[in-house]
Amino acid sequence: MTDSRPSTVFVREGETWHATDLARGPWDPRAQHGGAPSALLAHIAETSVTEPGWQLARLSVELVKPVPLGALTSRCTTQASRSTTRIGIDLLAGDTLVARAHALLLRTQALALPAGLPGWSPARLLPPPHECEREVRIPGLPEGVYFHRGAIESRVAHGDPSQPGPAAAWFRLIVPMVQDTPTSPAMRACAAADFGNGLSWVLPAQRWLFSNADLSVHLMRQPVGEWIGVAAETQADGAGTGTALSRLYDGEGPVGVAIQTLVLRERT
Repeated sequence: MTDSRPSTVFVREGETWHATDLARGPWDPRAQHGGAPSALLAHIAETSVTEPGWQLARLSVELVKPVPLGALTSRCTTQASRSTTRIGIDLLAGDTLVARAHALLLRTQALALPAGLPGWSPARLLPPPHECEREVRIPGLPEGVYFHRGAIESRVAHGDPSQPGPAAAWFRLIVPMVQDTPTSPAMRACAAADFGNGLSWVLPAQRWLFSNADLSVHLMRQPVGEWIGVAAETQADGAGTGTALSRLYDGEGPVGVAIQTLVLRERT
């Protein structure tokens, strides 16, 4: 029996991006996981600048509506200066705006920094992925062909994602984000960063929705290797709002931070 699931998250045909079933998210079977359009928007931003020496430093994604599976188009505006390039991207399903991103790219420059500069604590996310065995399993999320099940491999670093509270895990893409296109380090980081609210859930998914309305990723450097570490914690409020804050790592140390604004609703 052959596996009929797609082999990539997006297929590009001309100016159209076709989201396959591997882009599907946990809240609505017709809509994408936030990590899928976020990684796609990172790709669009990075490929909008053809000159070498530029690095994606920030990607702020507004998930205006549930991003559907199927055909999407994009349109961009660019503002460039000597050291920064700012790109605005609209993602549309037909004539409907479903996501909007603002990307900041910096022109890199090699610097000889002093040794022993203070930084984050912890300086590394441990244990590393090759020493972790347990897969991230979040109670109440569906099984099957989904972004979180079919496109991503996960390994718990510490905490217990089956219980409420902070946790940390390693994530890596196991299929290409865009068919016949290399997946960049920034795309990997943006795909993983959207798992912060699920990884550090505080309300059970069987009774509550805690989807994110946005995602903002700040990268201080390009991640190295396939694995992205996410150390996340969620704060919820009785007004129906919340925030998930994540620190992002690779095997060598910190690479950036991510924050999500959460919409909390009781399931009917």
